[in-house]
Amino acid sequence: MPVVDNGVYAGGKRVETPVSLAETFETLRRRNGMAWIGLYRPSRDEIRTIAEEFDLHHLAVEDALKGHQRSKLERYGDTLFVVLRPARYIDAEETVEFGELHLFVGLEFVVTIRHAESPDLAAVRRRLEHQPELLAQGPHAVLYAMLDQVVDEYGPVIAGLENDIDEIEDQLFGGDPEVSRRIYALLTEVIEFQRAVQPLAGVLDALGRGSDKYNVDIELQRLLRDVLDHVLRVSERADAFRQVLQNALTVHSTLTTQRQNDEMRRLSEASLEQNEEMRRLSEVSLEQSEEVKKISSWAAILFAPTLIGTIYGMNFDTMPELHWTYGYPAAVAAMVAMGFGLYTIFKKKHWL
Repeated sequence: MPVVDNGVYAGGKRVETPVSLAETFETLRRRNGMAWIGLYRPSRDEIRTIAEEFDLHHLAVEDALKGHQRSKLERYGDTLFVVLRPARYIDAEETVEFGELHLFVGLEFVVTIRHAESPDLAAVRRRLEHQPELLAQGPHAVLYAMLDQVVDEYGPVIAGLENDIDEIEDQLFGGDPEVSRRIYALLTEVIEFQRAVQPLAGVLDALGRGSDKYNVDIELQRLLRDVLDHVLRVSERADAFRQVLQNALTVHSTLTTQRQNDEMRRLSEASLEQNEEMRRLSEVSLEQSEEVKKISSWAAILFAPTLIGTIYGMNFDTMPELHWTYGYPAAVAAMVAMGFGLYTIFKKKHWL
């Protein structure tokens, strides 16, 4: 049901609770009091019905129909059109949910159009109904209570964002690879939060400037200035959060670059170690090759006399030069000559 609550007040007390908008309009004219109509996501026809009854400006009605407005205050004659951006922190998802609240505040009526679960307007109504002396101040008292409720609900958002930032600092220096994504997401929420909060200072300042012209009670003016103080503090905290997150991005970029440099240095050192090991292995291989050459050379030198000695050591009766007087000296000379010849060849090739 779009009409959440609907009451007519006189002297700070609820005197009627109409069951329909038509009855509300009739009761208001009869009682000469203040109508307070609370709507939750109403249809275009319902908004236009209220606009026709209270003669709301078409530009304000168009803004209310379109939605997605910034926090602002606009005055059309004796009617104020106020847009507020409430917010609430959702612990389970660690995110900030933003809503939109439109208020039409006239001399004898207040119409609230809520497009999200926040703020708790029922709590605002109960609070004012328990403070008849404040509610007797009329529509401006309701506007103050709405502003105060929206700003009060920023408190848990500030606490939730602060806790998220503390967690990000732990992730940042813990090397969590997902920290950059979370920083960007949180920074987006903080910027959106700033857009919701910062215009409220101008809204409250404008209300303060018009207080004398519209005979706003002095005590109510003090209450509005107290809300302004809260808004300024919340805005300062949001600015600080944005700065911290921007610094966190810078630190993350620096740490990432440093880790990449460390990794490149480690890889370079590993490559140098591998090159040194390859050089050492090459030297060992060369040394082994030289040793093999030397061994092979001496083996060949020793093989020549061994071959001759082996042949003439065979026990055959018929062999060349077997009974020659100079056969033995000739065989020994051949062994020496072959060994010396091989030694000379290997020496020239630097095998020995």
